[in-house]
Amino acid sequence: MFVQFLAAAGVLAVLTMVPGPDMAVVTKRAIASGWRDGLRTVGGITAGLLVWGALTVVGLAAVLAASATAYTVVKLAGALYLGFLGVQALLQSRRGRSATPEASAPAPSGNPWRTGLISNAFNPKIAVFYTGLLPTLAPSGFSPHLGMSLLVLVHTALTLVWLGGYVLVLAKARAFFERPAVRRAMDRVTGVVLIGFGVKVAASQP
Repeated sequence: MFVQFLAAAGVLAVLTMVPGPDMAVVTKRAIASGWRDGLRTVGGITAGLLVWGALTVVGLAAVLAASATAYTVVKLAGALYLGFLGVQALLQSRRGRSATPEASAPAPSGNPWRTGLISNAFNPKIAVFYTGLLPTLAPSGFSPHLGMSLLVLVHTALTLVWLGGYVLVLAKARAFFERPAVRRAMDRVTGVVLIGFGVKVAASQP
């Protein structure tokens, strides 16, 4: 049972480190507003994981994963939100074009915790991931509900540590990222990446 649990945690760790929309959202916020807002965004993302995890354990996420209509509604809402964040980053890069080196770009609007929560809550792939993968990874020595609950907590903790550490690394190099030319470039790259993820989410299938 312990070996099964370690193997499941290893799979979740690998999946956590794969770059995705969460990392793009955290990058945008941490560079623009600093490590505190970056960590708040991470907190919102992990709260979103706990929401999906709770829904999975009680079985509601399976309904979403099985319903084409519900999946489409959620994925389009998530795609639009990622697209909105991407466009916001691109507009911010244009506003910063005429800024002097001493001027700082305006911080993104909106609560960072809520931004992280919404970006994750409207990602239906999490529902598919949890309902499709967690039951196969749950250690056989536990009841299905307890096993999946433990794995949800492990995945949440791994996400918190991984993205939180990533934010702190960005903070160490913030002086570099605050250079106007670098900041504009990062805003453009992040904006394009977020829009790309939005398109990917919109085109995804259950």
